[in-house]
Amino acid sequence: MIDTPSVIINEEKMQRNIEKVAEICKIRGVKLRPHTKTHKTPNIAKKQILAGAQGITTAKVSEAEVMAEHGIDDIFVAYPIVTESKIERVVNLSKKINLIVGVDSLEGATKLSEVAKRHETPIQVRLEVDIGFRRTGVLYKNAIALAKQIQAMEYLKLQGIYTYRGFFMDGVPTLELEKAGIEEGKLMVELAERMRSEGIEVRDISVGSTPTAQYAATVKGITEVRPGTYVFYDRMQAALGVCSLEDCAATVRATVVSRPAEGLMIIDGGSKTFATDVGPNSEPLYLKGFGQLVEAPHAFIERLSEEHGMVQINEDDPFKVGDIVHVIPNHICSTVNLHNKVYLENSEGLEEKIVYARGKLS
Repeated sequence: MIDTPSVIINEEKMQRNIEKVAEICKIRGVKLRPHTKTHKTPNIAKKQILAGAQGITTAKVSEAEVMAEHGIDDIFVAYPIVTESKIERVVNLSKKINLIVGVDSLEGATKLSEVAKRHETPIQVRLEVDIGFRRTGVLYKNAIALAKQIQAMEYLKLQGIYTYRGFFMDGVPTLELEKAGIEEGKLMVELAERMRSEGIEVRDISVGSTPTAQYAATVKGITEVRPGTYVFYDRMQAALGVCSLEDCAATVRATVVSRPAEGLMIIDGGSKTFATDVGPNSEPLYLKGFGQLVEAPHAFIERLSEEHGMVQINEDDPFKVGDIVHVIPNHICSTVNLHNKVYLENSEGLEEKIVYARGKLS
């Protein structure tokens, strides 16, 4: 019996989720390049590739290095790489695998080009474009000018454009996922067409998060989508209507360690076990707490300290000290990153898997 708290992955549900999205992309005629930030585990990335994914996406060079060490040879680092130490590692990795990295500024592109020239090793890049999320990405109106400058750099190979907008539209979160996804796709295709008309080569147009990927993929001209959370899903995705709670493949197994008052129990998982980035009562989902119990869907984690999860339950709930419960967390990606290992649950029992890219921040 494994100890708690631990992340348990239902392998059958995970495989079903992997195959479902792969089939959607196949029907739509777009490439699938899943973001591995959700699982950070090479074994699971290989399952996605086996099901039809073109390659994978990471957020950090260190994650890409881990995946490459385990035999994955087609990786997009969807993040602007600007420091010389990271670019040196990008150059080294580019010699071994098909690597593409993100860029969103002239300063970043210039630094990439300088280091690439010094090593006489061209670097493939994609220009990140901000279409309303207000995170990284060159402003939409400035994208063509920057793309021209990047294309003129001898040791940079402009491979395409990409964006991330999540479930946002008009600068705010939305539940109109189909509308948001189609708009996302159209904005990027229109930009690519304008770029091409000015002599800029745009091979790939990469978009889409788990909530919007299937809709953005319907837009003619989109070549690639990069969902990540779909491999496990989570409480947030269920609240968005992307999946059902039954589709959620990952739960956190925890032990009830205290029943100090009526309507309250304490589990042995706190903020060092559960992600807190998708907190309670934020629009548009207004989730209650940080996670929901499988055994009692009305019960939820109302508060977290480092090692304690305070769960609100009904007064007549029969939970007692020592009981094992399973929690569907609000956000599974950040939750997995808190754990050194996860356990795949199948007909043969539980199989330990090391989260090799866990904590890879550079």
